[in-house]
Amino acid sequence: MLNVTLIREHTELVERALAKRGLQVDLAQFLRLDEEFRRTRTAVENLRAERKQRSAEVARLLRTGQDVTALRVRSTAVGVDLDELETQLAELGTARRNFLDQLPNLPDDDVVAGGKENNEVLRSVGAPPQFAFPAGDHVELAQRLGLIDYERGVKLGGSGHWIYRGNGALLEWALLNFFVQTHLRDGYEFVLPPHLLTYEAGYTAGQFPKFADEVFAIEPAAPGKPGEPAEAGPRRFLLPTSETALVNLHRDETLSEEELPRKYFAYSPCYRKEIGGYRATERGTLRGHQFDKVELFQFVRPDASDAAHEELLAKAEQLVSALGLHYRITRLAAEDTSAAMAKTFDVEVWLPSINAYVEVSSVSNARDYQARRGNIRYRPTGGRPAFVHTLNASGLATSRLLPAILEQHQQPDGTVVVPEVLRPWLGTEVLAP
Repeated sequence: MLNVTLIREHTELVERALAKRGLQVDLAQFLRLDEEFRRTRTAVENLRAERKQRSAEVARLLRTGQDVTALRVRSTAVGVDLDELETQLAELGTARRNFLDQLPNLPDDDVVAGGKENNEVLRSVGAPPQFAFPAGDHVELAQRLGLIDYERGVKLGGSGHWIYRGNGALLEWALLNFFVQTHLRDGYEFVLPPHLLTYEAGYTAGQFPKFADEVFAIEPAAPGKPGEPAEAGPRRFLLPTSETALVNLHRDETLSEEELPRKYFAYSPCYRKEIGGYRATERGTLRGHQFDKVELFQFVRPDASDAAHEELLAKAEQLVSALGLHYRITRLAAEDTSAAMAKTFDVEVWLPSINAYVEVSSVSNARDYQARRGNIRYRPTGGRPAFVHTLNASGLATSRLLPAILEQHQQPDGTVVVPEVLRPWLGTEVLAP
């Protein structure tokens, strides 16, 4: 959620920032609504104070045996006016909240305008592998090596599902173990979150209300409480990423400054409605309804936000580098950055079969956008409570890493070299048929 004070005091700046996302938003409508909301709120507060004062006066006069008929008539009139204004205030508050809920985060100043065609490659690490033999693609390699059963995955779960088998299951588990071990060593706390989340979790993360149709709903939306907007999303849903759970760990809490930064990581399957197709860029495990991911998350002070972003990016890079993969770092343009984020770096690995890079980690800074939605604050030493900044990074998504490992590390004899860091869990240096 955007800072309302920022909208009031720097309206043109906010409109220009939103225009970088391709949104032409006239905030004059919101400012009129906000002004009416504030005026009505003041009137409600004044009437509440008057009612309290008159109630005290009635009590005082009754103790002395004086006539209070006129005062009671006025108190009743004040009560009627107050009821009407409180109803009006609730309606204005709902309209104001609904308007703000639709606005995405403001992109940082160094995030360029436009869509993915304007994404900026910041650096490339290593070189694409060169093969002196006919190289196989990841689907062919996985099937020949008996790592993934695509047909039975569809039989069990339908389109968009697969089964890791044998060394394929061990390779998947080795990746997850490697990530867990690394993040524990770096001082992050391990979390295993619920796979079913509530509407409030989706709202805080920025998933709802705008992207409610993208999740697997388990229970339909619940009606709103009196004076509050109806829930524009399912009552419960399957988590699309454990970021949605982690950002809610401290919802409606005020942390002490000494508690920051809070660093977490979580493993979970991720459930998405997105589905792969027959195009080369979507085959195999590149896109599906369920995949495994380890997610990194930080709650930090605003002045530590940029340093935390760099730290998370470095951690994601270290993981990909340790797997011996050629990759690059891209800063996303404003329209390609998710709605809740101010800036995102993508870590992308090279996939020879499609002659392109695929994202294996998005490293994002939400600034105070999610904290405002979830009321997550900290209390600076000697200061007033302020909103924290929230950051997340995939650390990492395995369903795209495994294809990159198979393709980049394949050998002329049809085998695949296992990255050294994974060998303790697989017990072999080479994957063979």
